[in-house]
Amino acid sequence: MEKVLEYIGININLPIADPTWIFFLVLAIILFAPIVFERLRIPHIIGMILAGVLVGEHGLNILVRDSSFELFGQVGLYYIMFLAGLEMNMEDFKSIRVKAIALGLLAFIIPMGIGIWTNLHLLQYGLVTSILLASMYASHTLVAYPIAQRYGVTRQRSVGIAVGGTAVTDTLTLLVLAVISGLYKGEVSEMYWVWMLVKVVVLGAVIMYTFPRIGRWFFRRYSDGVIQFIFVLAMMFLGAGLMAFVGMEGILGAFLVGLVLNRLIPQVSPLMNHLEFVGNALFIPYFLIGVGMLIDVEVLFGHIDSITVAVVMIVVALLGKWIASWLTQKIFHMSNIEGAMMYGLSTAQAAATLAAVMVGYNIIMPSGERLLNEDVLNGTILLILVTCIVSSFITEHSAKRMAIDEAAAASEDKSQQQERFLVPIANPSSIDTLMSLALVVRDVKVADNLVALSVINDNNDTVKLERQARRNLERAAQIAASVGVGLKTVSRFDLNITTGILHTAKENSVTSIIIGLHYKASIVDSFFGNMTENLLRNTYLQVMIVHLLMPVNTLRRIVVAVPPKAEFEPGFVKWVVHVCRMSAQLGCRVHFHAQEQTLGYIKGVIQKKRFATRAQYFIMDEWDDLLMLSNRVNYDHLFVAVSARRGFISYDNSFEKLPMQISKYFGNCSVMVLYPEQKGDPIDNLSFSNPHGITEAKLYNKVGDWVYQQFKGKKE
Repeated sequence: MEKVLEYIGININLPIADPTWIFFLVLAIILFAPIVFERLRIPHIIGMILAGVLVGEHGLNILVRDSSFELFGQVGLYYIMFLAGLEMNMEDFKSIRVKAIALGLLAFIIPMGIGIWTNLHLLQYGLVTSILLASMYASHTLVAYPIAQRYGVTRQRSVGIAVGGTAVTDTLTLLVLAVISGLYKGEVSEMYWVWMLVKVVVLGAVIMYTFPRIGRWFFRRYSDGVIQFIFVLAMMFLGAGLMAFVGMEGILGAFLVGLVLNRLIPQVSPLMNHLEFVGNALFIPYFLIGVGMLIDVEVLFGHIDSITVAVVMIVVALLGKWIASWLTQKIFHMSNIEGAMMYGLSTAQAAATLAAVMVGYNIIMPSGERLLNEDVLNGTILLILVTCIVSSFITEHSAKRMAIDEAAAASEDKSQQQERFLVPIANPSSIDTLMSLALVVRDVKVADNLVALSVINDNNDTVKLERQARRNLERAAQIAASVGVGLKTVSRFDLNITTGILHTAKENSVTSIIIGLHYKASIVDSFFGNMTENLLRNTYLQVMIVHLLMPVNTLRRIVVAVPPKAEFEPGFVKWVVHVCRMSAQLGCRVHFHAQEQTLGYIKGVIQKKRFATRAQYFIMDEWDDLLMLSNRVNYDHLFVAVSARRGFISYDNSFEKLPMQISKYFGNCSVMVLYPEQKGDPIDNLSFSNPHGITEAKLYNKVGDWVYQQFKGKKE
């Protein structure tokens, strides 16, 4: 390459040492490799690895694998494992943990067994060398996991099984590596196994107990996106460093931190979007390019021994992983596409394989020979290349099939496609809360189902109000854009806020409204306020009235109080789905309190919709028993009171006391009052002759409104 440049009159010393040009070339590879290889129908990951082969010291020698590749590559490796833990659906994982453990054990035992036999009899290696080399066949790295991310199938159970199996397999592999390494360092003693086990168990317990509490404390006090991003990265590296400190690989620590922070970082949150963006745009590609730069094609094909060793290693690794995935599929009666996905994700060799071969290569035995010779080192590089290619192709094919099946299933559910939420925004301090709630309640499979509204009254301060409304809508749009969600913003002039909300809801085919709880400005002011009360009287859509004391992602439990006969309301299924969807996104439990008959209907909806919700059911015979729930609702819980409009089947006279009960007994926790969708004409429709939507009410409502107007007039 250097001679070619000199021939055309360009004098450049290769490999390039200038950090500016190194970083530029890496970014160029990250940019153009996917574009080029996409046209060739080759997975992006393979493009990164082959690009690393081309520009590395064993290729055109344009770049040298310096400390920057080691640093960014290590971060990329941690990132892959961290995101795998972060994106794992913990509720689904609990239901598949037996399958994940089974796959992990099979993916370790079968390649180990086949590998030890072939290493002893075909390659003629010693016992210790054969065991260490076989452990390399057993390990695998989730190199193809970004493909599952790109197709949006990371919550498929086969992906969760493969991720959980990876943790089991790599843990066992790294234990073998630690024992063999300690054997030649003189560290193995009678207490070595006990001490190693104690250190790993204690550290795991410390991470699982302290990290979530630290994270919840931090997120409640600091809402800045940059600070939260840095905090999460620091926690990831702290977990990886602590795991390396006790003698294990840092990738296990990164994976464990991802698992314990899972509930604090919802999939639809801006923080999750930032983490995925940075990892997939920089760190993970850096890692893949660095893997490619290790491959020396000339050495591989210049020595017959290297080729022989490489062929044996590749065949054993691919065969062992296939048998493990096939057995798991058959044992648990899974589909062929799920078996292919597990095989694709568990095939690639990279991280633990590199760690094992480098440890074995650097160990000098008493005879003066290396524990793993150069043939194994070169064969390992080819093993990494081939298994990454196979893994990427199989995962790409499986993920595409799963994504198509998901899209087909979603298209059959017409009710989900019609779902749309309206978020009226007036108070700048509640924008983040309302938008965060809307993002965790909406169906992620339906695009453009959020509408943000700002209603402006036509008065003397119109210009000022219009400017504030524009800023509020811009903030809402920023929150939605940060998670890649489309948001329609509407700013309108109207006689009052209620009519603006109702007209916008009709114009945009809204099915649910999410509003903040009214701030009580005076002693005669009602709990919900005139605007909310008028809204409830003039629409039968589902209305969620929310007051959150802390960020949505830090809630630990949802406590739902359901009145008798709620199952007969038309919107019953809808609100149950929304509560379960919120629980799944936040990773928290749901406690339903209702009559036994109503609880049976709730269980039926959850089972029919196949929600992996950690739900518990408690019998509440009478709605008057609501006060007994105050002892079960803590400050970090969300209390949901399902109410009803007057005149509908589930309405109860005790609902009149609900505002007082919430204010007195549930004032220390986050609250949502949910009015389900109730079919039929509203009590009194809006019209041009009655634009304020004031309906006939009971005498005490009229008296209350009159008193409020009198106090308001005196105040003015």
